[in-house]
Amino acid sequence: MKAIIIDATNATFGRLASFAAKQALLGKSVTIVNCKQAIITGNRATIMREFKIMRNRGGASQNGPIYPTNPERILKRAIRGMLPYKQGRGADAFDKIRCYNTTPKEFEAAKKIHAGKEKMGSKTTLKEVADQL
Repeated sequence: MKAIIIDATNATFGRLASFAAKQALLGKSVTIVNCKQAIITGNRATIMREFKIMRNRGGASQNGPIYPTNPERILKRAIRGMLPYKQGRGADAFDKIRCYNTTPKEFEAAKKIHAGKEKMGSKTTLKEVADQL
């Protein structure tokens, strides 16, 4: 089994999530580091409003849906949405994905795939979104 380590710095949120989901479905172990530095492009107010709507949808007395507030958990939830996680194949793929807000010591010297590049226009990092939730 092959392992992939992805550096999410300046990586576009949706593209990163879909790439990680596809690699996990192909049987690879996927580790994503620096999740808090992944970016979402677009109007900042719209992004914040949509995330707050998702977060508040569960309500106080209801059992779900539970939407996370940590950047690594937000990214993992997006990846889960791109997998058939209720079926065996998707559940196995979802178990192969690990997300970290920073770079753990065991991955500092490892070769990483740099998934992002500098984007033009308005953008918001996952850390900014998580701080507003």
